[in-house]
Amino acid sequence: MRQRLLSRFPFLYEVRVAQLVLKRHLQNAFSFTRFAKVRTEEKLPYTCKKHQSLLRRKLGSTDPILQENKITNLRISIRQVDGIIIRPGETFSFWKMVGKTTADKGYIEGLLLAQGDVKTGVGGGICQLANLLFWLALHTPLTIRERHHHSFDPFPDDQRALPFGSGASVFYNYIDLRFHNQTDQAIQFKVWLTDEHLKGSVHLEEEWPYSYHVFEKNHAFLKTGGKNYRQNEIWRSVIDKKTGNEIKQEPLIYNYSEVRYELPEDISKEGTAL
Repeated sequence: MRQRLLSRFPFLYEVRVAQLVLKRHLQNAFSFTRFAKVRTEEKLPYTCKKHQSLLRRKLGSTDPILQENKITNLRISIRQVDGIIIRPGETFSFWKMVGKTTADKGYIEGLLLAQGDVKTGVGGGICQLANLLFWLALHTPLTIRERHHHSFDPFPDDQRALPFGSGASVFYNYIDLRFHNQTDQAIQFKVWLTDEHLKGSVHLEEEWPYSYHVFEKNHAFLKTGGKNYRQNEIWRSVIDKKTGNEIKQEPLIYNYSEVRYELPEDISKEGTAL
């Protein structure tokens, strides 16, 4: 009901967004959270995890120029994040680092997901940076304090390297990505662009005794109530580096999202999985 009302009267949506943005500003101002601020070009000595994602992928019938625009937006945003040091007791906030994506800063129109639909907007596409940071963080001892995921699956898989639903949605400034450092050493993120990829790595002051493996369970496409849905679970195993033994497995995320693209004909019966 609320979503239909907001879509019918756009000014109400703008008012609601302004309220939420102000609320988050006030929460930040009056909280005791110590946000990470310091960046340095020098890498910490121990590499914990590396990852890369393609800059250009087929996203349904969207205009390819929006992906080129996305690269421009990523180039601006990674300058604010590259080299960030998260000291013991500090919290990384995506929006505290990146700031508002405005045309004055050089951001241009890109693809974004908002109000349950695929749209364009200034700064669109930097969710890819949030996705990369979240995936890297899952392979560290950092504690995820805030992470959001889109309520629908907008595009079919094309060269997808990671499990469905393992990304992070961000929208200034109240839909944030935050992780907290509860260890006794600093943790650093490095991010950069090549011609084909967005790349990132995580570095620590001292070698960490554990490694992490993130994987998917129970993936399925479902048809319910005349609509298609996709579900899965994201799990993590913790491995002792000395012995190679798995210490534990832990569930991280349960995803259940409406699918907004055509699925194979195999999914034709109510409540059945592909």
